[in-house]
Amino acid sequence: MILDTSVPAGAVRTESPLTWTPPTARERQAILARTRSVTIIGASDNPARPSFFVATYLLSSSRYRVHFVNPRLKTLLGQPVYASLADVPEVDLVSVFRKHADLPDVAEEVIKAGARTLWLQLGLWHEPVAQRAAEAGLDTVMNRCVKIEHARFAGGLHLAGFNTGVVSSRRQSAP
Repeated sequence: MILDTSVPAGAVRTESPLTWTPPTARERQAILARTRSVTIIGASDNPARPSFFVATYLLSSSRYRVHFVNPRLKTLLGQPVYASLADVPEVDLVSVFRKHADLPDVAEEVIKAGARTLWLQLGLWHEPVAQRAAEAGLDTVMNRCVKIEHARFAGGLHLAGFNTGVVSSRRQSAP
């Protein structure tokens, strides 16, 4: 079994080389299979932001009830947006799109809300937060995209990757 132990730059680690063991692919699949709702903390109405892309995908391609948290928004993609996690009616898996420095406080909110899973998106890795979540009985996933993982396990991930289109800053010419 190979564990993904890649750690993003700027990640917070404790003294030992790796104090937190990531869930295996099967464990991540089981987490997603049992999940009934996903709450996105840091949801954005900017289509260029990863949280918007994930929100769009989850609403259109998953069976999850999707909730959004952002104190600056009222609605997103036709759904209400909550000012805080405490306002969300049901909290199961919480997908976090917040800056690294906010993660300890966000983790405490997630624990207080009674979530089952804390999911830190790509680029987010914070071992003390993972340890705190584990102590509180939460499953924790770090440095993984919930959209990519869901598509992977649901059969929606193309062999060439999650987006096989052309990526360019130049406008495409009409065919």
